[in-house]
Parts: sequence; structure tokens; C-alpha cells
Amino acid sequence: MSLDADVAIVGAGPVGTLLAILLGKEGRRVTLIERWPTIYDRPRAVTMDHEVARILATFGIDANNDSAIEYHEELYYWKNAELQDLQLVDWKSVSPSGWRVTYWFNQPELEERLHAIAETIPAINLVRGWEAVSLVEGESDVTVDLQETRELVGDNGQQQSLRAKYVVGCDGANSFVRQQLGINIIDEGYFFDWLILDMVPEGDYKVSPAQWQLCDPERPTTLVPGGPGRRRWEFMVKPDESSEEIAKPERAWQLLEPWGLTPHNATLERSAVYRFQSLWAEQWRVGRCMIAGDAAHLMPPFAGEGMCAGFRDAVALSWRLNAVVEGRLHDAVLDSYVSERIHHARHYIDFSQELGRIICITDPEEAAERDRTMMAALAARNHEPITGDLVHLGSGAWCEDTPASGELSTQGIVEANGRRDLFDQVVGQGWMIIGFNHDPTDALTDRQRSALQLLDGRTVKIGSPGSDCDVVDVEGTYAQWMASIDSNYFILRPDFYVAATASSAQDLSRRFDEVIKKLHLIHM
Repeated sequence: MSLDADVAIVGAGPVGTLLAILLGKEGRRVTLIERWPTIYDRPRAVTMDHEVARILATFGIDANNDSAIEYHEELYYWKNAELQDLQLVDWKSVSPSGWRVTYWFNQPELEERLHAIAETIPAINLVRGWEAVSLVEGESDVTVDLQETRELVGDNGQQQSLRAKYVVGCDGANSFVRQQLGINIIDEGYFFDWLILDMVPEGDYKVSPAQWQLCDPERPTTLVPGGPGRRRWEFMVKPDESSEEIAKPERAWQLLEPWGLTPHNATLERSAVYRFQSLWAEQWRVGRCMIAGDAAHLMPPFAGEGMCAGFRDAVALSWRLNAVVEGRLHDAVLDSYVSERIHHARHYIDFSQELGRIICITDPEEAAERDRTMMAALAARNHEPITGDLVHLGSGAWCEDTPASGELSTQGIVEANGRRDLFDQVVGQGWMIIGFNHDPTDALTDRQRSALQLLDGRTVKIGSPGSDCDVVDVEGTYAQWMASIDSNYFILRPDFYVAATASSAQDLSRRFDEVIKKLHLIHM
């Protein structure tokens, strides 16, 4: 079997597999290269946000009704050593994008789901037990030399090569692809060592609150779900402690004693010390080669956004690569993947670092001052929980001077063709020009309609119940959102981000031309 492909992806973890699915289901030939023979069976990531839930729903994984995923109708609490509230974060509500703010899962189970989906797509060729050993870019493709993984077969393994139009390195923090491309890594000089304990309690083990942060200077500790039937504890390692010693099972069980877990009523699934770091690659694209996920960025887990950021990378790359390989967009559009995603990922790196600086205080006096400051701020707002912020993309394929542009779009319950559900599930995804109580088709010239067709896009008219429209705004979500941004139209990208908004037909026509120019549409 030939391994030649439209896109070769090095690394079949969750990010690489998601990218393969998003390309393969659109008919792109994908070779997915993984150096290990099986899925790694230990937990790593345990949390996802509403945007990832929205992404997974596009190919049938419903985070609200999936046995491998859970959510909790509780706030996320920050408490001090005396268990007084320092901060309350809203992790129980539904986000404006239509999905709950936070979900919990077991990564091996999620990866199995993704691989099962990938196996149903004929265009995806998964090659396990092989590793990339060289990349050579030609005029129209990249040659990737492979050999059987040394750790599995030694130095005398077989070798073979493939050619792909584009290569994406989703091969982790020690990325071979990134190193081959000579991309520099920026190290923020930020690190803390933490012990991660993944537990499977027996019986009906309950912890209240379900998700909380203990800001105790004696031992900062995180307690969160680890997916259905699992729990995770994270303990900060003190400077005078040995990482090897604290990770031993007997020490792990000592740390768990205050929470009632023993070898008789729980299984220790994993005990490992991880260094929480902040790193990001200066460049994510060199010619026909790109990087994504941990190959491009690492962040502390305090915001729970590491894997989420990688999934965003995969979605942002997939719609561009699909269009480039099909000949609809010039590959200059790949530059906006870099500019948009570096900015977005760095926001979460900075945010995660800031949370870590607050959590990881071990000096008692400094911790006491932190507690006073945070408790006063909490009291000043009547103990109202805070909500997440809207994070803008970096400069790229969107209009920066229209309301809500560069943000994840609001999503509500709609009805069309006898079906009632979230917009994505009823209408689908892709390039769309959407009008509220206005038909966007009327605002476009013949040339612009042709451009939308080249994007494989469409127009959609949303309206209130009883109005003449394609899609009914069942709960008034779109009416409220469009009024709040003083707009009647918005241009929606395949990754659910808003490319532009407009209040009038003339403004929409002008904004659409701006977006088309940024996309480097061929034949225009």
C-alpha cells in the first residue's frame, strides 16, 4: 500500500487524530504516523471546554450524553488552608456557544473514540510503530523518510518513504518535525513540579465540591474529576523534595489519607511528577510543513486549556488545508493559521501562568496577603462567581473592526426541516453568511455569490418563530446576540469563529470582500 498522501501527520495523539478526521472526512488522503503500536493507556488531559465539546459534536461525540464524558452542576472553588472561599468560578452553566463551560473525561477513552472514528474513514491510513527520521521539501511536496521505531525493534528496523503535499507535526513537546524545521522555542522560564495522582475509587465515592483548588502554602493541591468513575489529585512538589520519592505509591497513599482513600478502597492508576512549563514556538509554519498541539505550545494545566488549544489548532488547520488541497485557496492562507493561533495560544499560556503564580505561593505571609486580597474582592462582588472571557484570534482571516469578529460565535437552539437542536447539528458547519430577519443573498453581487460557492459556502436566514426564514431562532438566542452587537448579519467560518459582522446589506457586501481578500481565494 502506498503511503503517499495529500497530508502526512506525524503523531497520532488526540490532536493529530482529530486533524486526520477533519481532513479525511472531506476526502483528503491522510497518512497518520505514530511511533508507538498502541494508544498510551494512562490518563493525561482530563478537562475540555465548551469549544472542544462543540468540535466533537460535529462528528457525533455528544459531551452531554456520552459515557466517557461528565460534567458537574457545581462551581469551581478556590479555598485557602482554612477552607475559606477565595474565588468562585462558574463551571456549571451553559456557555454562549451552546455547550457547558467545562467537561471531564479520561484521555485514553477519548482517544479510542477518535481512533474508532478515524478507522471508518477510508482516506485515512494509520501507520503505527514507525517514526519520521527526515523531512525534505521539494517544489510541490515533502518527502518523509520513516523507519520502524527504534525503541521497538532496535537499529535494524525497516525503512520506507512517503511523499505528501503538506506535513503537520503533532508529535508532542519533543517534536521531531519542529526540530527538523529548525524552529526556535521561547521558554518563559516558568516551571513548577507537581505530583499527579489518578485514582479509581471503589463504590459510590463522593467529593464535595467536585472541582476545587486548595491554596494551602504548606501544599498547594488541586482536586478534580478525571472522567466518569475517576478522580485526580495534583500536589505541588516542594523544592526540598525528591520527585522520585514523592511519586512512590507508599508516599502517594500518605498524601491521599485526608480524603479517605486507601489501597483497600481505590486503585492508584498513575503516580507521576510532571514539570508544568510555559513554552511556545516562534514559528508554526515553514513552507509546506506545520506544527500543532504540544509541538507548538506548552502551558501549565491551571486553566485546563492545553489539549483544548491543540484541538483548536487542528480545526484551524483543517479548513485551510482542505481548501488548499482542493485548489480553492492559495496556500498563503496557511500564514493566517500561524498569526491567529499563536496569539490565541499565548493568551492561555499567560493566563495559566498567572493562575499558577497565585496557586503556587508557599510563603505563609505572602499566602496570607493573597487570601486577604482575594477574599475582599470576592466579598465586594457579593460572592458572585466569575465567568470566562472571550478570547480573540490574532490577526488573520477576519475583519478586526467589526463587533464580535475574531470571537467564537454564539450558538442557540434552532429549528429547520422538522429538526430542533443546536445550530451546528441542524444546519451544519462551513462558510456561511447569516442574516437575522434579513436574507443575506440579497446583499451579495453575482461575483460574491460565485466566491461563496468557491468556498463551498451558503447563505442562511434566521428568524423569529412565525417569520419567513430558513431557520427558526427557537429561544431568541440570535435575536438577543445580534441586538447586543448592533448587527443584522454575520459571516461564520468553518471553525465557528466570526469573520465579520454587518448592520446593513452594503456593509455586509464590503466586509465579505475584505474576508475574501484575506483568504487568498483562487480564481477571483
